[in-house]
Amino acid sequence: MSRRALTLLVAGFLALAFAVIGAMVPVPYVVLSPGPTENTIGDVKGKPVISISGHETYPTQGKLSMVTVAYQGGPGNRLDLVTALRGWLDPTVAVVPEESLFPKTSTPKEVEEQNTQEMTTSQESATAAALNALKIPIGRTVKVVSTNKGAPADGKLKPGDEITAVDGTPATALDSVAGAVRTHKPGEQVTFTVKRGESETQIPVSTIAGKDGSTIVGVTMQPSSGYRFPFKVDISVGDIGGPSAGLMFSLGIYDKLTPGALTGGMSIAGTGTIQADGKVGPIGGIEQKMVGARRAGATVFLTPADNCADAVKAVPEGLRLVRADTLESAVKAIDALRDHSGDVPACPAG
Repeated sequence: MSRRALTLLVAGFLALAFAVIGAMVPVPYVVLSPGPTENTIGDVKGKPVISISGHETYPTQGKLSMVTVAYQGGPGNRLDLVTALRGWLDPTVAVVPEESLFPKTSTPKEVEEQNTQEMTTSQESATAAALNALKIPIGRTVKVVSTNKGAPADGKLKPGDEITAVDGTPATALDSVAGAVRTHKPGEQVTFTVKRGESETQIPVSTIAGKDGSTIVGVTMQPSSGYRFPFKVDISVGDIGGPSAGLMFSLGIYDKLTPGALTGGMSIAGTGTIQADGKVGPIGGIEQKMVGARRAGATVFLTPADNCADAVKAVPEGLRLVRADTLESAVKAIDALRDHSGDVPACPAG
């Protein structure tokens, strides 16, 4: 065998050995890639992403798409070296340390549960933001903190109970619950509708006179983190988790509750957390989300202000970045794009 042939044989053997070892050696990294997009004013598997009942809705057009990031790797499913190297060479994906997504103190199950809870909270905040923008009154839920020993409520109402109504009238705030009780004379009964776990029940409680002469039942309450909406809004996106679709959920709800098509038929995607007051917050994976949006046909991408600096460095060709500071500013920007009027806030270059 010639020296050249031997060299090629050895080189080929080493390359094969490296490939085999690389495919077997786990590394503590996670590959982030563009995930699926879902049109919040469309359907997923034949079911509307956003369903509204108890209030008039209007036809929509175009797309208001939420975007996601898919990941590969993590505890219990470690990434191999070859996959990580391949990811480092692909400009559409990111390779990040495992602990940035899976803190050492958390298990994969705990991370999944947290993502699910964040999605639920995001949907509630998105609904609150849309209704607040439309000046539709909403309330906060009220929870029982404790009961006074020996008082009528003791043993009937329990810590953690959510009071949803008093004498059939929806409970929207602490004052509304206390005021409903005070309409009774001491000795009369007041009926609390209480959500305990997954069940809801009516609990009659006698009243007594407090030290100041007012009517009480002997319960301490506080506002909960939840909201009481005047009609039902259901959001269904399958097993997607996290809080970053808040802005697009709000826009989808807003569009369905207002006459005329908000998008005018445009394909708009975007991302951002949302607060009940409409403020939009930053998210992770902006580069991968923009790629996913463009692949899905979006031409406009709503971008949280704090993500603009990273977004302008990696925006795909054909995708226009629009800065979204609040739900209100996002609606105004879409109006301007649709009607070809007014200024549209852009992500600054540099």
